[in-house]
Amino acid sequence: MTIALNITRSILGQPWRWRGGNGDGRDPGYRPDDLVTQLLLARGCPRDAVEAHRNPTIRHFMPDPSLFRDMDAAAERLADAVVRGEDVRIFGDYDVDGATSAALLIRLLRDLGLAARPYIPDRLMEGYGPSGEALVRLAREGATLIVTVDCGAQAFDALAMAKSAGVDVVVVDHHKCAAALPEALALVNPNRLDEAEEAAAHGHLAAVGVAFLLGAALIRVLRGRGWFAQRAEPPLMELLDIVALGTVADVAQLKGLNRAFVAQGLKIMAKRRNIGLSALIDASRLTRAPLCHDLGFALGPRINAGGRVGKADLGVRLLTTEDPAEAASIARELDQLNEERRVIEAAVQAEAEERLAAQGNRAVALVSGAGWHPGVIGIVAGRIKEKARRPAIVVAIDEDGTGKGSGRSISGVDLGAAVLAAKDSGLLVAGGGHAMAAGLTVAADKIDALADFLDERLANAVARARDDRALLIDAVLAPAGVNPDFVAAIDAGGPYGAGWPAPLIASGPMRVVKADIVGNGHLRAIMAGDDGRSIKTIAFRQAESDLGQAILGAPRDRRLWIAGRAKIDDWGPRPAAELHLEDAAWAD
Repeated sequence: MTIALNITRSILGQPWRWRGGNGDGRDPGYRPDDLVTQLLLARGCPRDAVEAHRNPTIRHFMPDPSLFRDMDAAAERLADAVVRGEDVRIFGDYDVDGATSAALLIRLLRDLGLAARPYIPDRLMEGYGPSGEALVRLAREGATLIVTVDCGAQAFDALAMAKSAGVDVVVVDHHKCAAALPEALALVNPNRLDEAEEAAAHGHLAAVGVAFLLGAALIRVLRGRGWFAQRAEPPLMELLDIVALGTVADVAQLKGLNRAFVAQGLKIMAKRRNIGLSALIDASRLTRAPLCHDLGFALGPRINAGGRVGKADLGVRLLTTEDPAEAASIARELDQLNEERRVIEAAVQAEAEERLAAQGNRAVALVSGAGWHPGVIGIVAGRIKEKARRPAIVVAIDEDGTGKGSGRSISGVDLGAAVLAAKDSGLLVAGGGHAMAAGLTVAADKIDALADFLDERLANAVARARDDRALLIDAVLAPAGVNPDFVAAIDAGGPYGAGWPAPLIASGPMRVVKADIVGNGHLRAIMAGDDGRSIKTIAFRQAESDLGQAILGAPRDRRLWIAGRAKIDDWGPRPAAELHLEDAAWAD
């Protein structure tokens, strides 16, 4: 990729390059279709698949569910349960992916005439994933089939106990698997090591995406059995709003089938047919149809708040209720819990950053503290990753000396595989995850050894990833070109998210007209260009960074190139475009 705008070292210390080697991108006469084509190609879309990616549909990207190992066995067993009217429990994780996966299967089975019930473990009392005690208890209560969603791939002991208790377990997961698999009637997971190449290509799916595929397989089995001769088939596509929420909130890569899930799911969500989601949209104070980033920054955190600092089952209850009053009540409670989560998170964040400063330059930023709330450590790990620009793990140590850790990684560094290796080496009580995120349980006296292990294992990968770091620019525009029409044009190349990044736009040279700090360390600035037009900008949580300090102290006679994501600011009397800053560089 070629250097953009001759910027080899920005204020944040990185070069700017043209994404996909697409020239200097300075033509102000882009036609929207030409721009969208360029955006799609620069993100790896094959030229002959541009039209399919321009309007991603389920029909085009949906694989045959039978490609996946154990999918047919899982669908047949669920079909048996539907026909016999069995007692089925859906055992989900306590995060958004777990809640949406559980809600999807519960709603689908309800439409098929089977009243399946959820079980969501308490984060503090039970921890992550299925415990043998919980599975045996469900069996004793009468469950004949348990489906674990977004968990179970590493639950060897728990599933062995369930088998001994005589209850069938189907695992629906997407986390990395070991070579050996736990005992289950079926284990559906595109990240099984024994998956065929075509199925493994869908390893980026969130668990809710895998659950959707299982739902499609179940309907096909029942159709083959003549189950719908006297009854209507359930509208599986109407559940895509739930699939979109879980996919975005779990930071799954928005490529292939996931793009279709989100693009079509947002259309379903705009119709507000899910009573719980509709209530959550209202509680989030959204006055328009949700956009992709709203799923990750408005709706998802509120669902997560139940599992982080409140009642673990609030999310799945909200997404499955048919009672508007109950939905409104749960949505208000989740909104309040989300505010409580923010306060707790800020306190843990401050302590974690203090300890990070004294840690040294390890490949993985690993910080721990006694009394930290385990419900917020994943969020804090993500913040530290962004600040330190390296993988980060935050460990909360409880009173008995056991640490619960959550990690977030950077592109090019497989943290989930490293955590599994640490578990195999005996450093962890439990652990697993995927490339960009992982969870673990570790004895407090082994935390330093874990840090050494990760440092040795990942040092080269982290160094390569950081050396390759560059800000990838899609286009450069004069300030007048950053307008609502342009934002609408680039939005046509979405949905954007993990693995399908939103376009980065450079503009300038600019001078700072006004800059101040707002909210929780956000930098707001007005920039003016040589064309006499100005742009409103904001840099989230950057007030104290090198970027924030440079803009706050910029001399009036010195100009900057700025780069960020163009968004619509709809707070004023009429929509206007603004840039959410990612970086800047001195122009003179």
